[in-house]
Amino acid sequence: MRVVCVYKEGYDYSRTVSDWLEDFHRRTGGEIEVIDPNEDPAFCEAYDVTQYPTVMALGPNGESVSTWRGLPLPLFDEISYYKNA
Repeated sequence: MRVVCVYKEGYDYSRTVSDWLEDFHRRTGGEIEVIDPNEDPAFCEAYDVTQYPTVMALGPNGESVSTWRGLPLPLFDEISYYKNA
């Protein structure tokens, strides 16, 4: 499955999200795809992403399997479950 994190740089939550992404990589060795809504507004429109940060698990056909909006960010175990599925 594909896991993406949609957020904007330069906002009050940005440091929290970048630290979370780095910690996820350090602890699990996995990567989470980052999408900037300003660079890919079509993605945000297609998945109705209006709140940042948003973390999404997407199935093999691009369907949304699970979504976490805003803070707090999901637990690494939750994300790892979807990344390894």
